[in-house]
Amino acid sequence: MNKTATERFWFSVCALFAALTVAALLFLLYWIVIQGASVLSWSFLTARPEQNMTSGGIWPAIVGTFYVASLTILISVPIGIGAAIYLNEYAKQGPLVRMIRMSIRNLAGVPSIVYGLFGLAIFASFIGLGTGLLTAAITLSIMVLPWVITATEEALRSVPQSFREGGLALGATKWQTIRQLVLPSAIPGMATGSILGLARAAGETAPIILTGAAYFLPVAPSSLTDQFMALPYHLYILATQHDQTEVVRPIAFGTAFVLILLVILLNLTAIVIRNRYRTKNEQL
Repeated sequence: MNKTATERFWFSVCALFAALTVAALLFLLYWIVIQGASVLSWSFLTARPEQNMTSGGIWPAIVGTFYVASLTILISVPIGIGAAIYLNEYAKQGPLVRMIRMSIRNLAGVPSIVYGLFGLAIFASFIGLGTGLLTAAITLSIMVLPWVITATEEALRSVPQSFREGGLALGATKWQTIRQLVLPSAIPGMATGSILGLARAAGETAPIILTGAAYFLPVAPSSLTDQFMALPYHLYILATQHDQTEVVRPIAFGTAFVLILLVILLNLTAIVIRNRYRTKNEQL
């Protein structure tokens, strides 16, 4: 087998694996859409669950997911971006910084249930915040921080060094150069990483089970210490723990459909922001 034939063979193998992956994803989406679209309605989205979640809608779960995801992004993004700016722009590169980066990448692979146990032990019990919206948001923030930091660092590295040198040569301070030249050019990558981290947080179940999610709570949380319903946990209960699985199965598919739509919307938002700023930077 010559070199060209070998390349074609391995290209075909990779293309086959890619096609199988896409086919499996499309089949899963088709199955959920077909099952979930039949129960999707305005009343399903805006009504409260009733009769032990065997009827009604998922409004409290949507609101709870929105609240915890919003708090997560408000906590994790400033901290993550600040950490990435320090590591990439200010920290003296050496063994310590390399070890910190390696630790951050290792944290990205820690199972989510471990973060849940950490949040329960530290924030809920040791600090005394209890189980509620704030505890769950802080726990999810710690979980998505490695994503935000890594994405921001990669975005900062993609900015040409000449931008920094040009700003300093014109008399700007280091921070002025970073704020006015480097960060605007890095916004597409930073926004993409942050929103993808948010999408992961919005779909996680294990951390919020231990830190604040409620099984059945037909009202939206009114304070940071209140427990809340969330779409991932709501789906988990309906699919595996409910005593009337056949009755609530349509509601479970509808909840899965809404959750997938939420994640797709977040991913599309990341793509739009990235393309918008990329086009803007190319025009400058």
